[in-house]
Amino acid sequence: MIDPLWWLVLAIGAGTFFWRGSFLVFGGRLRMPEWVRRALNYVPPAVFAALVLPGLIRIGEDGGIDGARLAAGVVAALVAWRTRGTLMTLAAGMSVLWVLRGLGRL
Repeated sequence: MIDPLWWLVLAIGAGTFFWRGSFLVFGGRLRMPEWVRRALNYVPPAVFAALVLPGLIRIGEDGGIDGARLAAGVVAALVAWRTRGTLMTLAAGMSVLWVLRGLGRL
């Protein structure tokens, strides 16, 4: 016999699946006002910033901000802005992080 809690978990999972899937199935038929479409353009950068910034401003072992991580993030952001290239951005950011960590600076 299955525990009633598992039935609840399955029901919530199915509801979530169908709720999210409905936007994929019926989303093309929805007519949104232009101001909503313009506002939706800002969702991906906002989500990305919410995911990345806490990692850059992480508190170090001594209670201060991890300067090497923050410096590497700033360099990576500048390289991304100038080159628009993912590989160059990753290479620049990781190089700065490794060099500063290797030197024991920041």
